Amino acid sequence: MKLRHSARTDVGRTRDHNEDDFGVGEGAGVEQYGELLIVCDGMGGHAAGEVASRLGVETILSTYYSDASPDRVDVLRRAFERANARIHAEGRGAMGTTGVAALFYQGMLHVANVGDSRAYLIRNDEICQVSRDHSLVGEQVAAGVITADQARSSYYRNVITRALGYQSEVQVDLFHLPLQAGDMVILCSDGLHGLVGDEEICEIVRSMPLADAVDRLIDLANERGGTDNITAIVAQVDELDALPATTDDAEPERATVELPTTVTSATVEFPATARFPAEPATERISPPPAAPPTAPPPPALPPQRESVPRRMNWLGATLATALFAGLVAVTLFVAYPSVLAPGPANLAPAEPQPTIAATQAPPANVPPTDIPTLQPPTQNPAIIPATPSTPSPSATQPTMATPSPSAAQPGTATPSPSATQPGTASPSPGVTDTIAPAVTATPGASPATLIATPTRTPIPLTPLTRTPTP
Repeated sequence: MKLRHSARTDVGRTRDHNEDDFGVGEGAGVEQYGELLIVCDGMGGHAAGEVASRLGVETILSTYYSDASPDRVDVLRRAFERANARIHAEGRGAMGTTGVAALFYQGMLHVANVGDSRAYLIRNDEICQVSRDHSLVGEQVAAGVITADQARSSYYRNVITRALGYQSEVQVDLFHLPLQAGDMVILCSDGLHGLVGDEEICEIVRSMPLADAVDRLIDLANERGGTDNITAIVAQVDELDALPATTDDAEPERATVELPTTVTSATVEFPATARFPAEPATERISPPPAAPPTAPPPPALPPQRESVPRRMNWLGATLATALFAGLVAVTLFVAYPSVLAPGPANLAPAEPQPTIAATQAPPANVPPTDIPTLQPPTQNPAIIPATPSTPSPSATQPTMATPSPSAAQPGTATPSPSATQPGTASPSPGVTDTIAPAVTATPGASPATLIATPTRTPIPLTPLTRTPTP
């Protein structure tokens, strides 16, 4: 078999380091075990992705060409498993890489892949995706949920479901196709097929030499943003060797051209007469409805329908409780307003103002109609505390009021003390009754509430003696 190939990797326009890597089989092992091409796209952060992709390429190539087992397809599968174990041990599950390999051996094309790096086959100006994307959008495309064009712009386009190095074990998908002279095989990372469509890849590769085609593919991806590292390998089969004669111990599915279409958990084989149907490439490798693949189904999105009723029930219970509490409060306010809004009747009684009611009994020589009413003094009156003891002499003794000469009426003789006749008792002008109000304490009343009741105290008369004037 004569095979020509060209390869190149580029950092892109937005990354500062390249996490992609590629490898090509060389040396004497190529003549004996076939030509092996591989592309890896590392991940895991700065430097970790570079280490993972480099370990993947080196381990797969060294393992494949160092194993002399006659079953080369099984050797290829074990090489991927060995790379997975080594990357997992080196990174402790914190770094990983995709891997896609194309083995050209005895007129057959054997493709192994883990992740979303792709392998394409171009024949008779038609392109077919051989590998299967182990990504969330790839699983959705295979299930018919979205189209390939929608997958390129999906928010989840970078979410992969399988890679080398993240787990201790890995499942490798294998695809087998018989080759024809003139066939072209493209291996690339998602930095290329995520920005350049399948038909564009086919047109560029068919219209240019291999090296120019690789350069044009990478340049086109950079012109459209170059959002990721870009790696591409383009190989062309110029001549095929004669197929080996079949023997009794040869495997029938690899010794005959008419391979049945079978789908298993690790191998997908296509017949030579139906490799390029008119449907899109994503449907060509999908299994027929009668024989669904046993590979694990695509990861389901988190169930939303179950969480919504629970959330609604909780919210409804909260609203019902708040509504019930509001109704109770309104009912209490309407039925018993004093409970929630106390009125004046429920307020503390104000401190009563002291009330002084004073009356005066009229003197003996004054008509009852002329009874004066005591007026409150202009200044704050002193409240006489009520005591049960006997009034003091000052409150009960009469008070003498001696008239002054200026108080005498004109034309009236004012008797002097010397003119007083003995044995006569007459009231002296200007002598009045002094009313001393007595304060009565009401039982049970507060000290501030006292009623002052005036008490009439008689003033004894002093006999006057008139002395004749000489």
